Parts: sequence; C-alpha cells; structure tokens
Amino acid sequence: MPDLKNAVDAPDPREREVAGVLRNRNFTLYLVARFLAAIAAQMLIIAVGWQVYHMTGRLIDLGLIGLSQFLPFLCLVLFAGHAADRFDRRIILVICGIVQFACAALLLVFAVENVAHSWPIFIVLAFLGVARAFQMPTAQSFLPNLVPQSALGHAVALSSSSFQVATIAGPSLGGVLYAVAQASFGSGSGAVLVYLVSALLLLGAAGMLTLIRSRWQPECAPSASWDSLLQGLRFVWRRKPVLGALSLDLFAVLFGGATALLPAFTRDVLHLGPAAFGYLRSAPGIGAGLTALMLAFRPLQRRVGVVMFAGVAAFGVATVTFGLTHRFAVAMAALTLLGAGDMVSVFVRQVLVQLATPDDIRGRVSAVNSVFIGASNELGEFESGLTAAWMGLVPAIVFGGVATLVVAVLWARFLFPQLWSMQSFAELEGRRAPGTQDPP
Repeated sequence: MPDLKNAVDAPDPREREVAGVLRNRNFTLYLVARFLAAIAAQMLIIAVGWQVYHMTGRLIDLGLIGLSQFLPFLCLVLFAGHAADRFDRRIILVICGIVQFACAALLLVFAVENVAHSWPIFIVLAFLGVARAFQMPTAQSFLPNLVPQSALGHAVALSSSSFQVATIAGPSLGGVLYAVAQASFGSGSGAVLVYLVSALLLLGAAGMLTLIRSRWQPECAPSASWDSLLQGLRFVWRRKPVLGALSLDLFAVLFGGATALLPAFTRDVLHLGPAAFGYLRSAPGIGAGLTALMLAFRPLQRRVGVVMFAGVAAFGVATVTFGLTHRFAVAMAALTLLGAGDMVSVFVRQVLVQLATPDDIRGRVSAVNSVFIGASNELGEFESGLTAAWMGLVPAIVFGGVATLVVAVLWARFLFPQLWSMQSFAELEGRRAPGTQDPP
C-alpha cells in the first residue's frame, strides 16, 4: 500500500529545482549583485527624471534622458557582444559596475554643487549608456554559464523576479527618500540623498561580482572582424521566431513608453509629488515581479506564442487605461497590469533566445537582443517625450497604447504567424540544425 503521508509531504519537484538553483553559489552572488544594481538604477531614474523636469519643465527633456543613454549604447553594443564572446565575462561585468558607480558619484557631485543646467547630467547618462552597452549582452550571455541548461528556465525567471522586485523597491525607495530629504533639508537635497545611496549600492554590486568564481573561457576566441561582429545579426535574422519575438518587444514598448512621461503625468495630471511618482514608477515592477515569481515555479509549457501576444495586448490596454485616468488608484492598477504583460513577453524572449543560441556566439546574439531592448526602452522614452511635446501629454500616452495593440495584431496574424502558433520552447529547439553555428 502506498505511503500516502510521504506522498502528501513530498516537496513539489519544481520547488526542489528552484531550491537547487538558489544553492548554486555563483548564481546566488550574481543574483544579489543584479538586485543591488537594479535598485540603484531605478533610484537614479527617479532622481534624474524628477530633477531634470523640475529644472527645465520641458517634456522633450524627459525624452532626452533616454536618448542620451541610447545613442552610445547603439554605437557600442555590437562591439560589446563581440567582447563578451572573446574575454572573461565576469571581468567585463565588474568593470561596468565600477563605471556605473563613478557615474552615480558624478551625479552626486552635480547635485551637491547645485548645477543649474541639464547638459552635464545628459553627459553622465551617456557614460551610463556606454556601461550598459557592455553590461547587457555580457550579463545575458553569462547567466547560462552559471547554471545547467536544464535549470535555465528557473534561473531566468528568478533573475527576472529579482530585477522586478528591484523595480518595485527602487522607485518607491527613491521617491520617498527624495521627498523626505526635500522636506527636511530643502531644495536639491532629495537628489543628493538618492544619488548617494545609489552610488553605495552600485559599489556593493561590483564587490559581489568579484566574488563569483566562473571558469568560463571562450573555447575559440572569435577574430576581430566585421564578419565576426555581424554574426549575431545574421543568426537572429535566420531564425524567424527569435526575430519576431525581439522585434515585437521593440515596437510594442517603443510606442507604449508611458513610464517615461510619469514625472509630468504625476505633477500635471494627478497633481501629486515625488513620493507618488515613486509609487507609480514601482507599479509596473509589482505586476512584473508577481508574474516572474509565478513563472519561476510554473514556467510556460504550452501555447507559448499565444501567451506572449496576450501579454503584449495587456500592455497596450493598460497603457490606454493609464493615459485616460485622472485617479491615482486607477493609474496604479493600470501600471501594475502593464508590468505583468511586459514580464510575460520578456520571459518568453529571454528563454527563447538563450535556448536557440550556441554558447560560442551567445554574447553577439545577446548584443542584438540588447539593441532591441535598448531601442524599446531608451529610444521609446525619446519617442514618448517627442510625441508628448507634439500631441500633448495624455494624447501621446493613449496613442502609444493603441499603436502597441496594432503592432501585436500585425505580428501575430501577418508578419510572424509561426510565432503565434508556437506551442513550446522544445519546438524551437527542434528547429535548430545540428551543430552550433551558422555558416558565414
């Protein structure tokens, strides 16, 4: 007779798998470092956005915050992907962390000195863009080197969960610190305190990365040539499901960049202050974090394509709802749904790219992925600021949400129907040809 008690008390296999990933020392150190750096980055976004808009009052400057990071990112990210396949990925991540710390320290100096112009801030943000250009493809390609491939889905979800928790805690913490310092010590002190805390967190993140003991080294370092540099682009172009997932996220988030306009929306539509701005900025992270946590324990198994498009559609509907409301509670709910929909798309894209890519070109393919992500985020911020300056704040947000829905329909029914019909990640792996690398 079966032992029913033991059967009931036995842990879920998925829970054992997640616990096994967390017992991996290198992965845990990476997770903590990523968490600290993400909190710092979110706090910097809060402080820079509120400080610049308070300084100039121009909607276009909110877009320039994104553009100043995206231009150096775009110019360097393919070289960064090549570097991630050629050099020690851990060392690259440590250097990027140190550069980000230096940028936060410079922003702190500017705030202490009460700099009256925004252009020095944009210059520092450009250096942050340089660091992100090398950090993003390296981090994406480094993660599969820390865990077995069988645990990659759990590792991606846990990594995404930690990032999304940071996007909840970071903006809330940054907004509250900004508001409390302003009320206690006067104008300008809010940015000073937020930049100081961010710099310390980034220094701690860089220190955690130095403790990782990864043995990864390239088996055969790629030659420094244009042919090698562009190999990631060719790889993505030849795998239509990967291209479809990346381009879907690009255009959906490019048009639906409502979060870039949150400083203006909070002050001019909701008539609230920096603390409310921090809460609103954290709302997408709440939705994304809860979704990522669910995916960590229950990764997608069936109807992967349909679920991804449903997430993009939810993102678009939430953006329209957010743009039309004048109530704080409704705005919070809409942004939470926005984050949940975005997390579904992010999860599918990350797992899809990692499973489809051989390790020897993972850095260059991750660089292409980073271009799409950077374009959708930073360039999306510029598009939102430009559109808002032209159409007005609320019409620009609503237009972005509608455009996202149109993109989802076009990709699902006309441009990439094979992505819509994809049932599982195993189906994608089955399409890979034997061997690892495309011919030149």
